[in-house]
This record gives sequence, C-alpha cells and structure tokens, in this order.
Amino acid sequence: MPTLRLRSGQDAHPSTSLRARCPMPHAQCPMPPPFLYMSELPPLNNETIWAILNEEIDDAAVNRLVWLYLGYRWDAETGKWNSADVAAEWRQEYPEPPDFIDSRPATVKLTRSTPPENKQLLKEKLGFKGYKIGEFGPRQTRRATMANWLMGFMESGV
Repeated sequence: MPTLRLRSGQDAHPSTSLRARCPMPHAQCPMPPPFLYMSELPPLNNETIWAILNEEIDDAAVNRLVWLYLGYRWDAETGKWNSADVAAEWRQEYPEPPDFIDSRPATVKLTRSTPPENKQLLKEKLGFKGYKIGEFGPRQTRRATMANWLMGFMESGV
C-alpha cells in the first residue's frame, strides 16, 4: 500500500493516520481511509485497555475503537459515515466521528457521557494508578479518557 504525505511533510500509512487523506476523489482512491480497518481492531478486553494506556495501540486504532462502540459505521458504497446507530446527542454534534486525540471538546463530551459510577473504572478494575507528573500530556490524558469510556462500555455488557 502506498505511503501518504502529510501536510507537515511526514509520511503516514493510511491505516495509522487520521490526518492522511488521499488526494484523489474517494471512488478513485487506491488507498482506503483508515477508518475502514474496523475489522483489524483488537478485541475489547482488559489487555486492550492496558495496551491503550501503555501506548501500545496507535491513536488511530483507539479512535476507531471508540467510534465502533459509539455506533459509527463507514459505508463504503456511499463513501460516507452512517451514524444511524449513534446516540442522538452524539449524532447531532458529530455527524462524523471526531478525532478524540485532537479534539478536546469531543473528549470532554466523552467524559461527560460516562456515568458517575464508571468514572474510576481504570483504577477500580485494573489498578491503574495514573501517569506520573511530568510524564504525560493532553494526548495521554485523552487516551486514558477513551480507555475508561471503553472500560465502561465493557462493564455495561452491551
């Protein structure tokens, strides 16, 4: 599969970069967008949650996991997102899935959508003690928020 060039000049494989976009129209693009790789996502379990926290899974895959469990589905025939299974409060604000790593407002919404009893699941169920001061930034915090939300989804048994 060809490599895409990002605006910053960095190379990015389409399966690992949300910013990568084929310059050709969707129907002619030989490179499927990264969100089509839903079938390659890891299973939703404690090992995956730890892999998110330990940054063993790339940001694009973590986003795709959250998108999947929020209900977003890519329709290859139309080249558009199908959000029919997405809760109305998400669908109205985000008709297409947001990049939780780059979007603070989307991550805040994810935090607010977590029921109070699920706010500490990483600590309670996994024993996650958090990141050490000076060793984390917004990206790690957002990944932890996503991991906690996914843990809550797992716990709900849906």
